[in-house]
Amino acid sequence: MQMTEPRPDAPFLVVLNAGSGHAETDLRCSTIRDVLEGAGRRCHLEVVHDASELGATAERMAARARAEGGILVAAGGDGTLNTVAHEAVRAGCPFGVLPQGTFNYFGRTHNIPEDLAEAVHALLRARVRPVQIGRVNERIFLVNASVGLYPKLLEEREHDKRQYGRSRVVALLSALKTALGRHRNLRITLELDGQPRHLRTPTLFVGNNRLQMEQVGMPPLQHALDEGRLAAIAPRAVGKLRMLGLLVRGAMGRLGEAEDVDAFAFRSMTVRGPLLSGRRRLKVATDGEVCRMALPLRFEVLDDQLHLLVPEPEAEPAAGSGAGGRAIAAA
Repeated sequence: MQMTEPRPDAPFLVVLNAGSGHAETDLRCSTIRDVLEGAGRRCHLEVVHDASELGATAERMAARARAEGGILVAAGGDGTLNTVAHEAVRAGCPFGVLPQGTFNYFGRTHNIPEDLAEAVHALLRARVRPVQIGRVNERIFLVNASVGLYPKLLEEREHDKRQYGRSRVVALLSALKTALGRHRNLRITLELDGQPRHLRTPTLFVGNNRLQMEQVGMPPLQHALDEGRLAAIAPRAVGKLRMLGLLVRGAMGRLGEAEDVDAFAFRSMTVRGPLLSGRRRLKVATDGEVCRMALPLRFEVLDDQLHLLVPEPEAEPAAGSGAGGRAIAAA
């Protein structure tokens, strides 16, 4: 799909997931408006307080962006970005992000600042670039998708964050608690390039994020993502002590050295049961959001369907001019 650059005066249609208290939400709204209006750009901002309304709001704003030649923008964590990106793909409009989550893998991968004001300024100097996304059945994912233990881990993590606060330390401790608790292993039949493959694993994790693969220490999968494929990781069914060892290796960025992990790259993959005895639907997590999907599951790469505003690097100071031999380039 060919995507042209938006007009210099294209309006920004911003969907902001409140997620926090009123004071913080008001500050975020004023920051976004002040930067965009200060640059002479039109901005329409919709704040979503109820997560169940996020999809409908994103769909409405995407339709408006398409009609007005505007840019659809998501402000929130990776789950919010996923929901709004889905509507941007459907509407065929440019997509911008203001990362406001805990890990912000998608934004960090594309060099989008985590500071809100800086991220809004970055939108103003961004250019449209097609980026790879994944899809499982009818749902897209920007960062990852998974079945088995990982969706359970995400649900437990959200529960713990509500109780103890949103931080990376809480997320890590919650993950350890869930991974070392009781869980059932999946029996999976994969179809890769027409050939069946059988796995027994607590979870199947499919990644579309180079930074995440780098952090857990899977160099071959990093390169596979650069070559237009998705990355699959399936730890083998092991006891709690060896599972703890896998978690430690992942935290240290050395998961690729572990013997108890199956890892491979693919363009498309079909997952058939029995995953859990007798079940025809199961929980699937896409960018942190959990839903139930019917079997079989089809994972695939989608090329060039999401048109992301990626910040242009700021001009390097010119050597040999101005005080101290530097000249500051105007943004």
